[in-house]
Amino acid sequence: MLFESKNLTYSHPGQRPLAFPDILLESGESMLVLGKSGSGKTTLLNLLAGLLKPEAGEVKLAGRNIATMKGQELDLFRGKEIGIVFQKPHLLAALNVKENLQMAHFLGKKKGHNIEQLLAELGLMDKANSSVLILSEGEAQRVSIARALANSPKLILADEPTSSLDDENAVRVVRLLQTQAAKIGAALIIVTHDQRVKAHIPNFVEVKAP
Repeated sequence: MLFESKNLTYSHPGQRPLAFPDILLESGESMLVLGKSGSGKTTLLNLLAGLLKPEAGEVKLAGRNIATMKGQELDLFRGKEIGIVFQKPHLLAALNVKENLQMAHFLGKKKGHNIEQLLAELGLMDKANSSVLILSEGEAQRVSIARALANSPKLILADEPTSSLDDENAVRVVRLLQTQAAKIGAALIIVTHDQRVKAHIPNFVEVKAP
């Protein structure tokens, strides 16, 4: 099993504890995490990425328990093996498109995907030397996806990637994520409240507020 999370629980200060459904994924498989706003979807994504520590349970990627890692070991493992597509791109404004992807290689200390090839596959080659400040919303999102894929991670986590998109572009982004995940043999988890995505990824778990 490439990725598994089991018996995860987490409590925000002053709130009732959240208990999350288990997730099991092999290489190339996709899953949705569905839930309404405030249900704990983003908390689960942060637990899966190692950005939060669970109170109980484990998160294993390629046989290693992320939940027990700390400090530099965790940062390096995340940089190498986990690609995160945040709801807002969080691109580095001082760097152009290509340099943002090169930074992912630098932080992960991993050669990873050929950047020119990746930009070409995502229709961004003509933007390689452009400032990220002049990109359209759709272009910035594709750059964010490219950055998440740059190190050929084993796990791709996408947070609400279709929430601000029309139907046509929502389909395009979901297919893009699925195609790229399958190409590099990664597990893909999309966290969303967008029910449209279920038509393309029938495998899902649902997070409900306690």
